[in-house]
Amino acid sequence: MNHSTGNFDTIRDLQGLIGESICREMGIYPLPEGLRISVVVPIYNEKATVAEIVRRIRAVPIPKEIILVDDGSTDGTRDVLAAMDCGEDVRIVLHERNHGKGAALKTGFSHVTGDIVVIQDADLEYDPSQYHRLIQPIVEGVADVVYGSRFLPVGPHRVLYYWHYVGNRLLTMLSNMLTDLNLTDMETCYKVFRREVVEAVAPTLKEKQFGIEPELTCKVARRKYRVYEVGISYFGRTYEEGKKIGLADACHAFWCIFRYWWGD
Repeated sequence: MNHSTGNFDTIRDLQGLIGESICREMGIYPLPEGLRISVVVPIYNEKATVAEIVRRIRAVPIPKEIILVDDGSTDGTRDVLAAMDCGEDVRIVLHERNHGKGAALKTGFSHVTGDIVVIQDADLEYDPSQYHRLIQPIVEGVADVVYGSRFLPVGPHRVLYYWHYVGNRLLTMLSNMLTDLNLTDMETCYKVFRREVVEAVAPTLKEKQFGIEPELTCKVARRKYRVYEVGISYFGRTYEEGKKIGLADACHAFWCIFRYWWGD
């Protein structure tokens, strides 16, 4: 699915065999010549997974840059990053101390140069192999922003934490009531933007931690960008495996929904 003539011919052959509409449903389509994505990866204490997530991102056959923002890790993540063979496609940015996911994203956004910007967590809960489907509405010109929803029925989902599910549903419902969107998963990591959206919104971002999710959603809605959702698979992890978000973050998210509905 990249720009090589062989892959382009393969896609055309598949479209002729099973039909263009079925190929589109499967996320199989030719990419525009020269398209490049920027993948922003906020990282905090992900020693066990950071090398693997970079490997998986690199394996996706889309031209890209990868921006790794280490947010003051103390578990040896920085040693892994220092030993990494970065090449021209990977850029590492270090925060001297931990500020939070929102601060790491804002730093990453300041470095993007691609046409489309993808947010990717470093914990392996979200699978980069889904990038083709996530960017498709933007590539086809119908969307400015795409959310990857864990609650639309596509692919495998690990069964975990009923009350997290309820909390996510309540936060999404409240956000929808105030933004007049009809999202199914406001809190998802997978948020994808045209670069122009990031350039417009990033300078206004204030949240340094997990409140960045409702803040981004409110600001996208206020600016009337075209928002789509795409179903994704989800490989959730337990707190023993390193999950970080908790009840305090959910309470703060409720406050952020009202705060950024009221104004920028």
